[in-house]
Amino acid sequence: MKSVFCLFSFLLIIASCNKEKNSAIGGENSLDSTVVVVDDDDDDDEAKNFEAPTYADDYSAVGSWANRSSWNLANVHDPTVEKCGEYYYMYSTDASYGNVHAGHGHFPYRRSKDLVSWEFLGMAMATTPAWVKDSLNNIRQRLGLAPIANPVYGHWAPVVRRVGDKYRMYYSIPVDNYISSGLPNTAANFDGSWTERAFIGLMEATDLASNNWEDKGMVVCSSTDIGLNWLRPNLSNWSAYFKWNAIDPSFLIDKEGKHWLIYGSWHSGIVALELNPQTGKPERLENEPDGYGIRIARRENRDANRWQAQEAPEIIYNPQTDYYYLFLAYDELSVAYNTRVCRSRSVTGPYLGYNDANITQGADCFPILTHPYRFSGHSGWVGISHCCVFKNPDTGEWFYASQGRLPENTGGNAYSNAIMMGHVRAIRWTEDGWPVVMPERYAGVPAAPIAEEELVGAWENIFLNYSWRQQQSSSSMVLTQDKKASGAITGSWSYDAASCTLTVGQHRLYLQRGLDWEANPRVPTIVYAGLTPQGVSIWGKKK
Repeated sequence: MKSVFCLFSFLLIIASCNKEKNSAIGGENSLDSTVVVVDDDDDDDEAKNFEAPTYADDYSAVGSWANRSSWNLANVHDPTVEKCGEYYYMYSTDASYGNVHAGHGHFPYRRSKDLVSWEFLGMAMATTPAWVKDSLNNIRQRLGLAPIANPVYGHWAPVVRRVGDKYRMYYSIPVDNYISSGLPNTAANFDGSWTERAFIGLMEATDLASNNWEDKGMVVCSSTDIGLNWLRPNLSNWSAYFKWNAIDPSFLIDKEGKHWLIYGSWHSGIVALELNPQTGKPERLENEPDGYGIRIARRENRDANRWQAQEAPEIIYNPQTDYYYLFLAYDELSVAYNTRVCRSRSVTGPYLGYNDANITQGADCFPILTHPYRFSGHSGWVGISHCCVFKNPDTGEWFYASQGRLPENTGGNAYSNAIMMGHVRAIRWTEDGWPVVMPERYAGVPAAPIAEEELVGAWENIFLNYSWRQQQSSSSMVLTQDKKASGAITGSWSYDAASCTLTVGQHRLYLQRGLDWEANPRVPTIVYAGLTPQGVSIWGKKK
């Protein structure tokens, strides 16, 4: 534990709850506690001066390109976050409500000092690098196919990491043309073949503030194990020609210093590809597809049908638990999207879920960390996944960021499901080393001890049980002064102020101060997250 010196009589020593500000993960015997020093006067001043974010969840009124200075976290899809200097930088997929980003470059980015107020800065890439078209047509020539003069590109899911004294961005560019004819992917152009491959490229910069990236070319592309058999029977067949789909990169330096690219989406699973630390690229790509990576996750035993409904790998290493954590997005992205996590002692697996099921071999992955949900007083959110997980390098706090979509017809808007708001949430770690994601978005609520008497009263509770394309709604739980709980969770309750954990019945819930985003006006409250013994996430907030 840190040594704490009592310098003034008004200093109060408390155990941190991994609060929204001024906290750190640490301690010799705990995953999630640190002794910190709190000045009551400073704490009161922060609380008095706190201003909740006021930007609207429905940003359609300011969604145009001309209003981009007002976006904050509007138009965020597939985010990645890295800190440089005093700012966090967030990069994301080319996606926006009304497609307003089109024609302005690729990979939108913004920055923030506090993870709450974000300044939109523009695009990280001006134009698609020439190597993509050259590489595509060189491959097509070797296969006896005509070149594609004007490929249709997507620009998806970058990941940015600091590597030594530079920053690396791995980005994905899928080609949306049919293999046989080279025509753009439309139903009218369907020629009985699959669409072309995707490419992952690399850019490097010495800092993120300048947005001065040097492109380094191709890292890997989609690979297949069925030779020239790229025929697709019909548009209802989703079994896929390419085995490894080269999109959704994530990057990790393991505890031995090896560099890894983790990538893949929907086709046959998620793979880990070792990289040369100096170049950021593999030594060589050979023996398709085995030379393109080692499969580390898959969804069920679907080699006969490559449509996995699993994508967006994000990988981190937590030295406190000595585990590698693989976060995965499951299901379609407009509504059902949900985030799951598994862990391993090795980057290459096997990855095990909460119940020790082997996700590398195709078991279903639990726990579910985010899922479509709704607290009272709000439409709620759907499509909450494709996350990045990052750490405050100064305090050690962990955070989860993703997009969230509004449900269809919110506020009478038939297109509201295309509204994609960036969500940043705090992560807590359970006593047995699993991450849980807080239910309410991070808002920089001032730190303060949580007293037991504050817990008495009404709460909203959500069990994040899996339900396809359905939001999980909240129900009431009441804690009484005589330590009884009724409603959504029943039994006795107790509170451990040192670890900021509330036990209700058999459920251990991790508390912290947060913002009630559904209230009008938004106000601070107490929130919790936890896991049932079966590995179901529990979310709650004080009413």
